[in-house]
Amino acid sequence: MVRRASFCILLVVIGLGACVPRYSERVVFPLEMRDLSDERTGVAAHNECCTDPMSYVPDTAHLDHTPIRRIRVNFHFMYDEAGRYNIPREDAEAFAMSLYWACNERLADLQAPFLPVGNNFGKTPSRYRLVLTGNGTPGDKGIYYHYDDELYYFVAQGKDRNNYRREVITKYAVSSDTVLNIFLMPHHPDSVASDTYRSAIGGIALGKHTKVAGKLTAGEQGWQYQSTTNHEVGHILGLQHTWAYNDGCDDTPRHPNCWNRNSGGACDSLASNNMMDYNAWQSALSPCQVGLIHRNLAREHMSIRSLLIPNWCRRDTNKTIVITDSVVWYGAKDLESDIVIEDGGSLRIMCRVSMPRAASIRVRPGGKLFLDKARLHNACGDYWRGIITEKLGRREGQVFKNGEVLVEDVSLTVAAD
Repeated sequence: MVRRASFCILLVVIGLGACVPRYSERVVFPLEMRDLSDERTGVAAHNECCTDPMSYVPDTAHLDHTPIRRIRVNFHFMYDEAGRYNIPREDAEAFAMSLYWACNERLADLQAPFLPVGNNFGKTPSRYRLVLTGNGTPGDKGIYYHYDDELYYFVAQGKDRNNYRREVITKYAVSSDTVLNIFLMPHHPDSVASDTYRSAIGGIALGKHTKVAGKLTAGEQGWQYQSTTNHEVGHILGLQHTWAYNDGCDDTPRHPNCWNRNSGGACDSLASNNMMDYNAWQSALSPCQVGLIHRNLAREHMSIRSLLIPNWCRRDTNKTIVITDSVVWYGAKDLESDIVIEDGGSLRIMCRVSMPRAASIRVRPGGKLFLDKARLHNACGDYWRGIITEKLGRREGQVFKNGEVLVEDVSLTVAAD
């Protein structure tokens, strides 16, 4: 009786096993993809969207699809040779840290723009931050102090104007190819003494560096210089003033550049709070402005791209992008993780996408991937594992292509770090 029962159980197990669908997976290359080139796909003929700033506006429903870009910065305090005319040395580091944290707090919580009047943009996430970066030697915090009678000061107007001059950058910049150097410079004491000179907080962007100026006297706090610093960094990232001319964005109309809403005239309704204008808030960016920044940072040959910490080189298994609905990526991306397209999910890629080392795009049974004149690669001179479709029974993940599609830097044997 015991043997018969065991035999019956074995038959049941074998019978159940015979009904389990068979699972398999395979790597897919462009020649194996279903070609949609001759079908109506409803996309632009040459994917002009890849250069449109609006294609790079972070999708608030899928913020993880726009990884936060981290920009290396350092700070330089300029003194005369006697150590005068700037934040006292013993308070300087605290001042720099206050400024640093204030800049990132603002970038983490941009406000809705006042203009255009009646807009419903809401808050657009910036998705970029500053990272204080030393030169790599032990104890280097990325905060420097220089004593130079000839180069310590900032003059914004008059015959001795030097705000556009780059000598201080040439002489004192640290890691200038990969770090945005911020020079904190006092107005010249002779200029401050003049009744006609404006010694307010100000600055200027010079290539991949900036000068930020003010009285910089004892008792001032770093956060007071946040607006100007973020404004100048905005210039370095490709933004312009919005009030006087076309800045490349349709959602930043020209306006009278009012300081606040109590300045009289049209200011009651046309005051701006945009970071790139001169106003009492400087707390907002429009969707297009944020998109413009991310477009510039995604361009492989833009010089400012070297300022970024290349988080897209190493795969982060905690940041896997999971697609469960219908998603279109109109702009280029540098990703930090795998992509998984679940059953019922659909992803259309229309531009360049960089995948980190050993990452993959996995299309589950019932998932769909569309490559529209897209380029998939690794932007770090390394390898990724390519597109993998899963099959369960008769259901398999599907991959389609439209036009020329490039799948580069694939290695089936690349090991994860």
